[in-house]
Amino acid sequence: MSLARSALAQTAGGRRVNIGVASHGIAAETLAGRSRPLYRRLYVKVLCAILIGAALGHWRPEFAQQMKPLGDLFIRLIKMMIEPIVFTTVVVGVGKMGSMKEVGRVGLRALVYFEIVSSIALLLGLLVANLYRPGTGIRIDATALDAGAIAGYASGAKALSPAEFLMHVVPDSVVGAFAKGDTLQVVFFSVLFGLALSALGSRVRPLIDIVDQVSQGMFRVIGIIMVFAPLGAFGAMAFTIGKYGLGTLQHLGMLLAGVYTTCLLFIFLVLGLIARCTGFSLWRFLLYIREEIAIVFATSTSESALPALMLKLETLGCEKSIVGLVVPTGYSFNLDGTSIYLSMAVLFIAQAGNVELSWHQQLGILGFLLFASKGSAAVTGGGFITLAATISSFDSLPVAGLALLLGVDRFMSEARAITNLIGNGVATIAIGCWEGSVDRDRMNIALNDVK
Repeated sequence: MSLARSALAQTAGGRRVNIGVASHGIAAETLAGRSRPLYRRLYVKVLCAILIGAALGHWRPEFAQQMKPLGDLFIRLIKMMIEPIVFTTVVVGVGKMGSMKEVGRVGLRALVYFEIVSSIALLLGLLVANLYRPGTGIRIDATALDAGAIAGYASGAKALSPAEFLMHVVPDSVVGAFAKGDTLQVVFFSVLFGLALSALGSRVRPLIDIVDQVSQGMFRVIGIIMVFAPLGAFGAMAFTIGKYGLGTLQHLGMLLAGVYTTCLLFIFLVLGLIARCTGFSLWRFLLYIREEIAIVFATSTSESALPALMLKLETLGCEKSIVGLVVPTGYSFNLDGTSIYLSMAVLFIAQAGNVELSWHQQLGILGFLLFASKGSAAVTGGGFITLAATISSFDSLPVAGLALLLGVDRFMSEARAITNLIGNGVATIAIGCWEGSVDRDRMNIALNDVK
């Protein structure tokens, strides 16, 4: 314990140490940043940028909408690094893991965990929507709704069959997977390549070390990009408020409040229980990743924090192999926030259309969503496309109700993205602890030192 504390103390002092991921210069800076004055911390800068952007969007909406390129550019910079970081992290982690059996065991545990927790999220969304009934009192008038606005979503709404989903996982070409930015396909190839390097043994150890050094370079680039996070957060929030306005929140406020409340219940009850059973404090972990939460809130996409989350989990004491397998896979299979949104949105549309669904029908929708939500990362348009696919698949649900959600979907995406981010972080630590692949002393020190 004292050795671990000493090592982290050296890191916090700004000196490089060779303890797992702490060899990344950016990891040392992340820990050192906690001793900086409050006004110099990244999450404070991001929060201030969000407030300034929201104020500009409210008072000068037309000018604020012109800030959109700032947010788009930051997200594009982050997305530019996702596939290289996933590739290098997974290859090094699997290459050093040692056996296909170990990789398969971790992958199976992760998938079982994802299915169980996603099911709980869907059930919680259904339960709250039945009790809260946010759609009651709204009557859908198909002639008054903008059918053209949902035409693109409805035409693209096609849930992948099991065979199609499996075919999608395997890329047509390796280069194509990177070019399209398909994380799941990159993970698939990276695992195969890592297993191949592991099977070749000591002969390719220098190659694994080179890939590891490339990974460190990639994280350094992320450190440079994160300097511009406040600017990206400002642009994204200014555009959102400028385009949709604060008044947009009033029309469908009950659904918004329901989704945010349910996400908070899921985080603090379900994920809090998992964290307690695993042996760490959820609240301390949320403080530990507060910068990533702020960035996701501003950009409305959890992808904007994927590289930084992976780095922080490694810094926390999770082995690279666990982080490399669980986090990228979780971004396709462990979308807890999206699951909550989908189940609540389906019942909202049913209630707004005065359609009473029996529990048998609701469980049928839940079963459909269990699979459809897993393919949302593979469908252009994400969660809203998956919602359209679900509504279109059940004749009793009014497709025109999708138009009701267009105005506020952007505001609900923050809740979805933040819940997805936190859920994948907790999942990685939980699975790592069950595998005995987390340095608990280091984790406890890191979380207790958060200020």
